[in-house]
Amino acid sequence: MHKLVSKLVIYRNLPEDNLLFPLADICAEFAGGNYNKEALITRIYDQIHKLLDVATVNGFNKNLWHNYLTYLLVSCENPFSITCEKEGACYGTVNQFAYSDFQIIKELFDYDFAPMEKALGINCFSVICNYQSVPKKERRYNKNISEKVQALSAAIEEAQSAEAIYSLVTGFYKDFGVGKLGLNKAFRIVHPESGMEIVPISNTENIVLDDLIGYEIQKQRLIDNTEAFVKGRKANNVLLFGDSGTGKSTSIKAILNQYYPQGLRMIEVYKHQFQDLSAVIAEIKNRNYRFIIYMDDLSFEDFEIEYKYLKAIIEGGLEVRPDNILIYATSNRRNLINETWKDRQDVVTENGIHKSDTIQEKMSLVNRFGCTIYYGQPDQKEYFAIVDELAKRQGVAMSAEELHLEAKRFELQHGGISGRTAQQFINYVLGVREAEKN
Repeated sequence: MHKLVSKLVIYRNLPEDNLLFPLADICAEFAGGNYNKEALITRIYDQIHKLLDVATVNGFNKNLWHNYLTYLLVSCENPFSITCEKEGACYGTVNQFAYSDFQIIKELFDYDFAPMEKALGINCFSVICNYQSVPKKERRYNKNISEKVQALSAAIEEAQSAEAIYSLVTGFYKDFGVGKLGLNKAFRIVHPESGMEIVPISNTENIVLDDLIGYEIQKQRLIDNTEAFVKGRKANNVLLFGDSGTGKSTSIKAILNQYYPQGLRMIEVYKHQFQDLSAVIAEIKNRNYRFIIYMDDLSFEDFEIEYKYLKAIIEGGLEVRPDNILIYATSNRRNLINETWKDRQDVVTENGIHKSDTIQEKMSLVNRFGCTIYYGQPDQKEYFAIVDELAKRQGVAMSAEELHLEAKRFELQHGGISGRTAQQFINYVLGVREAEKN
């Protein structure tokens, strides 16, 4: 194995914590014959332990060795894989190195651990190659990644040549992408010891627009704008504003799920991270995806100046915002920056500035969103309709009269009428009934 791995060219830049190189060193030491049996077994178990951790996090099953090799292939960002992501299988001298690497991958898939197991008296490799995982809930792993990796792994198992593997892997890059940006839907910004990093959000809500009852006009406007964006047509930045609990954030999460298969990705950015926006855009602007930078519950007080970063990014700075990036924001108020009555007194200050100029400064941020969508609080009839539909979907067996009476009592104690209150009420009913059953 060591000789195989040492000949990799395109796929040499694997993560530092990969298992392939340590296992190759173990196999080389075993093949050399000059080793300490117990020490070698301990090192093998260390790597098997790490492999099981990776398999658990990603929900792998059956042949964990094959799954892991495939996971390395789909995670490795290099000039070849990123080019294939954009163009598909490409022509050129680089393919000679690619075919060589894929031949090595095939041999690694077929690698026989049996002689090592027999000599050392272990069976861990046989176990991981015929593994039956414990069923897990989706929220404990990224089902989307798991299914894609396992499907590609099974296809590579059947491949008879390096050329066949080349076709499978480059097709995967073209269809789904490569690395964290290709495999994941959503991301957030973190700050390690130095710099800024975009990291995946592994568990996102599996929600669709039909889960949001009502607001059909609002949802359609959001669909129209997003569909134009993912298809490469002109589209606008979007501001969803209105009453709390009406489904603004839910709509954006559902849009992500609906258009992820078409290349849509979402990066959640908080207000205190706006200074990182330029770095984020620089990292994603040349990738083959459409990115929505998502800002939830956006608003600013008088003393906060972060909105100036946002204004420059949206429209106004020297650098043009890339075509593959839009900004979607939600807010409980249309005027994102707090406005006072003093701002409306059109008088000249001691510094010679008109107060009306302050209003223009504050409104200029909202005006940079070309699509503004209002989500209003439902009336009581609409609230009961939402409760009825949620109760029907969840199998709540109560008469309409009893359901509405209880829903009215609940909303009076829990923040007033909204879609969110309706869902919380149904959760409450289901929880109480489950407790009564038990």
